[in-house]
Amino acid sequence: MTLWLTRIVPNARSRDPRRDLAGAVGMHRRIMSLFPSDAGPDPRARLGILFRTEDTPAGPHLLIQSTHEPDSSLLPDDYGTVLSRPLDALINAIRPGLTIRYRCAASPVRKPGATTRALYNLPPVVPLTGAAADEWWLRQADQSGLKLLTHHSQPLDTVRGERRPNGAPTQHIRHARTQFDGTAAIIDTDLLRAAILNGIGRGKAYGCGLLSIAPARQPQ
Repeated sequence: MTLWLTRIVPNARSRDPRRDLAGAVGMHRRIMSLFPSDAGPDPRARLGILFRTEDTPAGPHLLIQSTHEPDSSLLPDDYGTVLSRPLDALINAIRPGLTIRYRCAASPVRKPGATTRALYNLPPVVPLTGAAADEWWLRQADQSGLKLLTHHSQPLDTVRGERRPNGAPTQHIRHARTQFDGTAAIIDTDLLRAAILNGIGRGKAYGCGLLSIAPARQPQ
């Protein structure tokens, strides 16, 4: 199985990418339109599709990870530039003790028990921010086979949108996001590969959970 990373640099003058970037549901639909439609009841999970938008000095870029190369010819004309490359060499280089750089824009949450929810009138899922989000990430990193060496977090805009699946009542999409960056030592290669392939946390269909890694630069 080959894991693909695709970078799309949207054309700022084109209406289609501007509209897609404005809403999580629209971007999800656009990305899914680049993959086969016969991939079963949960094509996003089956094809390992995860994505993240990143702000750069040149404007927003879109990163898509998948186990099937997306068909960029299905994008509207003048949508932007597209570059896909396999991640095999990176995945095969994972080994215990290797120091890496990481980035993950995730949706940290806590799910209180029924008693706690009733006592404090809490919703089923409580978004986490600040120190609570950092603690969540430390646990997730540990479960992903990483020992964090450095760590920085910053809040991102909340993902919002609405979807109407097959005529069902409208579902309101809302995922608070935090971006986590830093360096880490690899402890468990199997756990790390699973985290890269499957993503971390909630909101994976809407731009959350993609874990990106790269070898750490050695000091000169």
